[in-house]
Amino acid sequence: MSDKPNSAELQIASIQMVSTPVVQENLDTASRLIKTAANEGAQLAILPEYFCLMGLKDTDKVNARESYGSGPIQEQLSSFAKENEIYLVAGTIPLEAPNPQKVLNTTLVFNPLGESIGRYDKIHLFGFETETERYQESETIDAGNEPGLLKIVIGDQEWIFGLSICYDLRFPELYRALGQVDCHLIPAAFTYTTGKDHWEILLRARAIENQCYVLASAQGGKHLNQRRTWGHSMLIDPWGDIQADLPEGEGFISGVLCKDKLNEVRSKLPALAHRKL
Repeated sequence: MSDKPNSAELQIASIQMVSTPVVQENLDTASRLIKTAANEGAQLAILPEYFCLMGLKDTDKVNARESYGSGPIQEQLSSFAKENEIYLVAGTIPLEAPNPQKVLNTTLVFNPLGESIGRYDKIHLFGFETETERYQESETIDAGNEPGLLKIVIGDQEWIFGLSICYDLRFPELYRALGQVDCHLIPAAFTYTTGKDHWEILLRARAIENQCYVLASAQGGKHLNQRRTWGHSMLIDPWGDIQADLPEGEGFISGVLCKDKLNEVRSKLPALAHRKL
């Protein structure tokens, strides 16, 4: 285990996967990557959107849904956090929705005791169509309606995180509504088509305009359902500089969130204090 950062720093990891249609296979991959990241010193790790299931058809996730607070996916995620003594931002999993033909696409957060301490249901649902590609999440997903904010205390420091998911990235008003945070955590499964043109630009914009870190975890490769995802899991600092980037494939990136860097950027360019609307 590497040395832990000082109290004004938080060591983090973003895990990238190329998920399959087999839930347990994906959970085993996540477990292995979380363990490696924790052994290298990560205190918080984030998994990508749909990490537990990239189905052969959209309705597969409806069949895999769990009720909030119980189910084999949630039980294993809790054990991953507890066994590795890590905060785990568990990508997204399918939870039961009011409509039995749909699910909620939900981020759950577990603390090092394995307790569920945060939840966010994806608000903005992706829709995209060309001659060769079609995605319409609203056909199998019910939208959430509450922004997600997470606060954790490590040592003498409180860390505030905004929770958002993939397509949310295109809606800056959501990030403004979350207020001043230390870092936005964004699990995603951006398509290759949209990712190559927009992913990095949008991530850096959210970091710059909110003067905070952005930690994004992505799906990154060719899936068995023939979907291709963009990858490029990233850590971006409050100035908009990319600190780490994993272009494609399975693995993870590591980095450090630093309170001093946040304070430096916000003091020399106090844009958040200059807001008028």
